[in-house]
Amino acid sequence: MTVPFAVDTERTSLPGDLTVPADARGVVVFAHGSGSSRQSPRNVAVARTLQDDRLATLLFDLLDAEEEREDAATAELRFDIGLLAGRLVEALDQVARDERTRGLPVGVFGASTGAAAALVAAARRPGLVRAVVSRGGRPDLAGEALDDVTCPVLLVVGELDPQVLQLNEQAARRLAGPQELAVVPGATHLFEEPGTLERVAELAGGWFATHLSAG
Repeated sequence: MTVPFAVDTERTSLPGDLTVPADARGVVVFAHGSGSSRQSPRNVAVARTLQDDRLATLLFDLLDAEEEREDAATAELRFDIGLLAGRLVEALDQVARDERTRGLPVGVFGASTGAAAALVAAARRPGLVRAVVSRGGRPDLAGEALDDVTCPVLLVVGELDPQVLQLNEQAARRLAGPQELAVVPGATHLFEEPGTLERVAELAGGWFATHLSAG
């Protein structure tokens, strides 16, 4: 069952959707990519797979409605990784306190620019974030925070996305903790090709199943 979940920050309140299976063994917070929202069809599809794998999920908007209008005109806020990461940290802290998810191991799934925010958040909350999965991410935008990420990180990139693949290869060498780079054959940046998004979901489910263990 999916219920509304508000992520409250100093500046605004961001709407979210929280789904907690009855036998949840962990919780994954999603950070969507540039120009997207919590209703990103790709993230929603991955979230459903994770829910089937007994993982709770939180999808929320990184920008409020006014900010989305501003970003649509300027395309600036989507690249403000400090702002996005700060809001993701707020979401992580609230998930850790919420009675429905308190005590569950926490992971983060980031897409595109949201992956940079996920890595910065993992560096800021090393005792909370157990694992990160990046889909078609821009980990390079995490900057110096890459050197401080100690949790296991899975970087998933499409075979036919050469520039992003190169950026992920470079970022992988800087991560302080365990990392793996998974290249999905025949996939472009948005994983629109048949079967490619399902492969992303499968990889993410396996990563979180391995690294989000209450034991």
